[in-house]
Amino acid sequence: MQCVFLDYDTVSNGDLDRSVFNRAAATVEFFGTTDPAQIIERIRDADIVMLNKVKLARAQLQEARTLKLIAVAGTGTDNVDLVAARERGIAVCNVRGYCTQSVVQHAWAMILSLTQHLPQFARLTMNGSWVKSEESTLFAYPIRELAGCTLGVVGWGDLGRGVAKIADAFGMQVIIANRPGGAAGPGRVDLARLLATADVVSLHCPLTPATRGLIGAREIALMKPGALLINTARGALLDGFALAKALKERRLGGAAIDVLPQEPPVDGDPLLDPDIPNLIVTPHIAWAAREARQRCLAEMAANIEDFLQGGRRGRVV
Repeated sequence: MQCVFLDYDTVSNGDLDRSVFNRAAATVEFFGTTDPAQIIERIRDADIVMLNKVKLARAQLQEARTLKLIAVAGTGTDNVDLVAARERGIAVCNVRGYCTQSVVQHAWAMILSLTQHLPQFARLTMNGSWVKSEESTLFAYPIRELAGCTLGVVGWGDLGRGVAKIADAFGMQVIIANRPGGAAGPGRVDLARLLATADVVSLHCPLTPATRGLIGAREIALMKPGALLINTARGALLDGFALAKALKERRLGGAAIDVLPQEPPVDGDPLLDPDIPNLIVTPHIAWAAREARQRCLAEMAANIEDFLQGGRRGRVV
């Protein structure tokens, strides 16, 4: 079996053990990155293709003469034309749950940083403001306790549940949104009610036709003036222009974003404006703890090994 990993450098910077693939495939050719013009050449004779962010479209899959399996290094598969893969009999598998701890940790780092205004207070300490006026420095930014506040979770999978579990430790109430585009579920509330009630809204749902643009100007207008919006899921879930406008007009307490619709944002993004107050934007790193990335490789290897034995582990196609 000829196996290639098209963009290994998007998963590892040399800090991972890739011997986990030894049992799954006799030989693996690792490419650090693969430009669109190189894809066809590199997958043409491959039996198994591993990838993270490289996009495989119908035209490229049609040139893959021996391809049997595409193993995605992550949960999202929107970079693979699943319809074309299915038509050509190419299996596709993904990895779930590998980065739950890492994403939960990042989401709470964002919530706490916004609540405590850590970057702002650190800046006041370093620029001499604390020395000049202790009183004005201490109360320059509002700090509140999370105990008694409400966390609204949109997307009740492993990640949403993980974030909610930590909320219990802070004494917060947790409310869960109904599945976007789905029927109402027991113990859940409509999105509009969640947005109007929650002090912190955390997004953890996949990007689907029902969730694309889920949070726009209308939804943001429903939120409390001091509420926080956290997105560690998919950038296209929310309208960046509407969020930027709301923050500039002080109609939200703050927001923290780890994902953008285009990554990297080579064409710019409204949320990259440095004048937006109380906004944290990180470069899609919530998943990137070393332990999570190593776990991802191990899960990919297990998916490949199971496929070669006739199984359907991790299969989406």
